Amino acid sequence: MGFFSKTTQYLKDRLDKTRTKIADSLGTVLSLGRKIDGTLLDELEETLIRDDIGVETTDKLMTDLRRAYKKKEIVVSEDVIPFLREHIKAYWPQQDRSLRTAASGPTVILVAGVNGTGKTTSIAKLAYTLSQNQRKVIVAACDTFRAAAVDQLTIWAERLGVDIVKHASGSDPAAVAYDACEAALSRRADYLILDTAGRLHTQTDLMRELSKIHNVIQKKIPGAPHEVLLVLDATTGQNAIIQAKLFMEAINVSGIFLAKLDGTARGGIVIAIKDQLDIPVKFVGLGEKPEDIAEFDPEIFVDALLS
Repeated sequence: MGFFSKTTQYLKDRLDKTRTKIADSLGTVLSLGRKIDGTLLDELEETLIRDDIGVETTDKLMTDLRRAYKKKEIVVSEDVIPFLREHIKAYWPQQDRSLRTAASGPTVILVAGVNGTGKTTSIAKLAYTLSQNQRKVIVAACDTFRAAAVDQLTIWAERLGVDIVKHASGSDPAAVAYDACEAALSRRADYLILDTAGRLHTQTDLMRELSKIHNVIQKKIPGAPHEVLLVLDATTGQNAIIQAKLFMEAINVSGIFLAKLDGTARGGIVIAIKDQLDIPVKFVGLGEKPEDIAEFDPEIFVDALLS
């Protein structure tokens, strides 16, 4: 069990909204003993799309389902859920979804995302779990364009007992990143987590700032940032994918932190993210408390979703 591991039952409880929605919608189509035919498959396709599985992913699933139906590998409605469960799991190859770490010196985690996605809270969850496992953590408030963002991160840092590097509101974010790297090196920190702006006057401005921060970090600490996490809000459904594509144009995103998964009935978006972006979902946020974070495990996730 790693730092961020959680039990299947914990995930089932936290995914209750999505699980209930999917169970209700699939239950309407897959009534007990109903024979599989063209009508059932058409209804199932519409249901999967409505449940935020995504058009492309649903198309793949339905192609496999129709092939299995023609071969009489599935005959009645009860055959469908086990089929979906195993095929969705198969979409995730064996992949390292753990947090990347530096071979020596501080591990630098750059965190990006649109304002309002739960970015600062997600940083707090990472910092909490790492510090609880006897790791020295420093956070950096590089979103200097919003005073509220600096204040929020400061409150979390004080509450969690971790160091914070910050400048006055309106300061150069790259300067904060530079000082944070200096602090991480001099204080022998294990982890440096940098918050970044989620919105500026234009998309170009935002991406330029992210690139500047990235370059400063790279020059100060060789190999950094070791992890670039993009925080997406699970409650926004397909919009999260649009956001991800924009950020991927500016920075080399290495993993996704899917926040607010407990508060939505749109958790099927995890499957669409895998299919459309092929970026590993590394962490999921499952509540308001600092400990409400889990390392993403597709086996456990799919079992919890389609239990």
